[in-house]
Amino acid sequence: MSLRRPNGFISAGYDPLEVPNAPTIGTASVASATSVSVTFTAPSNVGGSAITGYVATARKTSDGTTISGTGASSPVTISGLTTGIAYTVTVAAVNSFGLGLSSAASNSVTPAEFELYSWGANTNGQLGLNDTEPRSSPVQVGALITWYQISSGIRNSISIKTDGTLWGWGQNNRGQLGLNDTVYRSSPVQVGALTSWYQVASGELFSIATKTDGTLWSWGYNGPGCLGLNDTVYRSSPVQVGALTTWSKIATGGRSVIAIKTDGTLWSWGYNYRGGLGLNDTYARSSPVQVGALTTWYQVASGGNSSPIAIKTDGTLWMWGFNNRGQLGLNDVANRSSPVQVGALTTWYQGAAGSQGSTFVIKTDGTLWSWGYNNFGQLGLNDTTSRSSPIQVGVLTTWSQVAGGREHTLAIKTDGALWSWGRNANGGQLGLNDTVNRSSPVQIGASTTWLVIPKMSTSYSSLAISS
Repeated sequence: MSLRRPNGFISAGYDPLEVPNAPTIGTASVASATSVSVTFTAPSNVGGSAITGYVATARKTSDGTTISGTGASSPVTISGLTTGIAYTVTVAAVNSFGLGLSSAASNSVTPAEFELYSWGANTNGQLGLNDTEPRSSPVQVGALITWYQISSGIRNSISIKTDGTLWGWGQNNRGQLGLNDTVYRSSPVQVGALTSWYQVASGELFSIATKTDGTLWSWGYNGPGCLGLNDTVYRSSPVQVGALTTWSKIATGGRSVIAIKTDGTLWSWGYNYRGGLGLNDTYARSSPVQVGALTTWYQVASGGNSSPIAIKTDGTLWMWGFNNRGQLGLNDVANRSSPVQVGALTTWYQGAAGSQGSTFVIKTDGTLWSWGYNNFGQLGLNDTTSRSSPIQVGVLTTWSQVAGGREHTLAIKTDGALWSWGRNANGGQLGLNDTVNRSSPVQIGASTTWLVIPKMSTSYSSLAISS
């Protein structure tokens, strides 16, 4: 049936106006636990009037129920979907005449569940399992399927859900859970009522987080000024650090913080052991101080031993701070108090640090490299010999994420499989159903649905999110 205006509405020199033709569908993909994103190309015929937007409609394959989302261009995100339910998506363009013809249906897509698992030491309830018993294999934390981002301190855990809420559990002797008290919790408890938390990181006894508006918040232990609040007063609930809305990426050492702003500048504060703040001295800072003048910092990580890792936008790798185990990768054990480039390669992608002086970095080709302290085989090199320069872990090119624990390591491959190695005597933090140390990577179970592993450099416990 034609949707053109009746001829009586068309005068000389006026093009007939109709709704747009159908866009060409691309792919639908999971955007979060309750949303999908659909790509498409504009229709070849816009109907004689400029397109003003697009309407994407997700239809349940089970009963035909629909829900829509709008956008000005590709892609369009549809929110409010049911986790674990399959949908197909169509897209239609809108012009001044109305809603146009719908595209063909997309591929079937199912918003993923985001389940949280924990294992290892549990002396203060840091596994979130409502007890203090250790676990030597992964156990799901509650029944919720909306966990998004996680981090762990020595004996506490902090997490953000897909709805932007913040949760904490475990040790709380310095208020590091942000619950306005010092009471320990053995299962997740919501921190306040806000739904705007975006990123979180835990140090030994403190926590920091960013919100979706780019503000920075901190709470917990503050002895060397690691909260960035220009004093050394402990806080038991989140307090904003300054008034800036430009914080982008954060990482915690044991008692220090390294952060990147949206302009690519690098900042640090807190304890400055052996030059770990990168400020060319060893003086502690209680508020953020810029590290150099560069605006090309891209990714940062830090461990409990004040040896930060940073990657620039050009793919170069830089380190500084304590170097007693060769963890800076500079082929020596001399400390550095300002950033020094590690080799000349421009293919570094993601870094992680363990608390006792172990360093791990994945390259853009998917290879995994490690160096530093190796007393329990945490470098994954099939021995317990420390290294002072990068050594490849095996020959695989399928590593996707890596995280260093106190003396153990977790990594995810591109196929979604989870691997671990290193120390395993603290309740079975390798997740292999025993307490035997490993000096090379071993797969945890057979699942290939692992998505996220946390910064956990000061912890004898392990956390991971699975779909």
